[in-house]
Amino acid sequence: MGQRSTRIRGPLGRIPAAVLLGTLAPAGCGPRGNVVTEVGATGGTPVRGGTATMALPPASTPNWIFPIGAPGFLATYNSALQSLLFLRLFTPAQKGGALTMESPHNLAEAPRYSDGNKTVSITLKKGYAWSDGKPVTARDVKFWFTLIKHNKEDWAGYSPKLMPDDVKAFEIVDARTFRLRLDRAYNPAWFTANELENFVALPEHAWNPRHEGPKKAFARLMHHARQFSEFGTDPLWKTVNGPWTIEKWSTSGQVSLVPNKKYRGPDTPHLDRVVFKPFTTADSEFNVLRAGGVDYGYIPPSVMAQASKFREMGYRIDPWEGWAVTYIVLNFHHPTAGPLLRQAYLRQALQHLIDQKAISEVVWHGSATPTLGPVPAALMDHNPFPYDPKKARALLTAHGWSDHGGTLRCTRPGRAAGECGAGVKHGQELRLSLLSQSGSTETSNTMQAVKSDFDKAGVALDIRQQPLNTVLGTTVPCKESEPACAQWQLGFFGTQGSWYFPADPSGEQIFATDAPSNMGNWSSPKTDRLIRDTEYSDDPAAMRDYGREVARQLPVLWTPNPAYQVSAIRNDLRGVDQNPTLTLAPQDWYFVKKGGAGK
Repeated sequence: MGQRSTRIRGPLGRIPAAVLLGTLAPAGCGPRGNVVTEVGATGGTPVRGGTATMALPPASTPNWIFPIGAPGFLATYNSALQSLLFLRLFTPAQKGGALTMESPHNLAEAPRYSDGNKTVSITLKKGYAWSDGKPVTARDVKFWFTLIKHNKEDWAGYSPKLMPDDVKAFEIVDARTFRLRLDRAYNPAWFTANELENFVALPEHAWNPRHEGPKKAFARLMHHARQFSEFGTDPLWKTVNGPWTIEKWSTSGQVSLVPNKKYRGPDTPHLDRVVFKPFTTADSEFNVLRAGGVDYGYIPPSVMAQASKFREMGYRIDPWEGWAVTYIVLNFHHPTAGPLLRQAYLRQALQHLIDQKAISEVVWHGSATPTLGPVPAALMDHNPFPYDPKKARALLTAHGWSDHGGTLRCTRPGRAAGECGAGVKHGQELRLSLLSQSGSTETSNTMQAVKSDFDKAGVALDIRQQPLNTVLGTTVPCKESEPACAQWQLGFFGTQGSWYFPADPSGEQIFATDAPSNMGNWSSPKTDRLIRDTEYSDDPAAMRDYGREVARQLPVLWTPNPAYQVSAIRNDLRGVDQNPTLTLAPQDWYFVKKGGAGK
């Protein structure tokens, strides 16, 4: 599963009108390849109780429970599970063919903007309480805000000049209402989708009973958050306000949740238990699915031709499309690869060597589509760097690279036109190392296809594979002087998509200078300005100009964007909503009287 932060059809020009209405449209994607989408996932005669088991992505282990994210722990399954325990004030939801922030799972009512969009007032919904019986209040939200305000450099969601910097004052109006005084006017659709989505209430009375200062309290909470083996037993994580509470959380990655009996929301769970089960590879999950060992699993793209067999077994097949982009990260601060990657002509040549169309069709069996830029493909009007090996080789030759034994070497070093570029040494090989996530045959084959095309052009690519958490923990933003910067050159964590957007697909989290998920340390004043334009204005030109510029600059190498998964869901398990932003709502799931529903 990629990082958190959906793929949408239709021309860019249609998007802004939907944004003004508080939605982004349309969120769904049609079936691909041999996949047949089946409807009828609701209805039937509900059976109270039962245990539903959901398969986790290959080689993925939930390893972060604290609702304040830390660098290296940003896998989407972490935030998805956190939100079942600690409710977000606002979460994206599908409404017909659109995305909206008006989810029934929200802890807060719709935000109210005033003062020329410089002030936003928020009221928590009535009746919500913590699992110890204490009411959820505006002070609990302020506790979260105070923690990130005073520890923002340690919060993985922090981008300079954005949250919490863009809030001049947090004012409590009454027990359930607070007001934010902003430092300027913002686009309300952007601010709700990309800033307010971060807001979460934390139980101040239970997590800070001694009223420690924000620095000391944060350090203590972070210490607990790093005790992975104690997530299931630590009393700290027992005080929740979501529909679920932890039954077990094993170091192997299996998580078992049971209903929070003190939950007062409208969506109380139907099931007795939901289990999230880890697998080392997609093939191992497939074998368990085929044996009936999971209720909600996935079919590897390589066996989609067998979808009819699963329907005969009592599963419905439903592609889970995500609003995402997928890419190979480039570490511009690596001591030896950095000078290479900072050359625009070299990035262009490498992009011309990635045959996204063939990889989508052959490796992913039609369950992936090319990524064209920094926003979902439907918002891009063309591909600036299509597959073209001849053009790639010409670019490299024109800039001083010559073939030596099958691998290119720099023979014209220097900064002038027609030379290799600043920092590239005479005789230096064009050799790169890629750290890629393991567990997926499709990802392994994708990287081998890229390697093959690179090799044909004289670009050597060495590939290492590690579990997803290892890749995410290694490919983190770094300063050039830090030892961590020498640990990786290129990174890939996109088997289920590299980056999942909130409702508004702007780039402040991934491509702005010093952004928390700007893993490769890309920095461009023009990119920063265009990102700010999307934050301040709802003009359709803002998102279009941002998308075109970053696609042209290539801060990363775009690769095929897969559907999150092709889901196989038991026919008697209903109420499953495959949200394109990868949130989960198992409180809505229920079994029906059909095919072993009383499980």
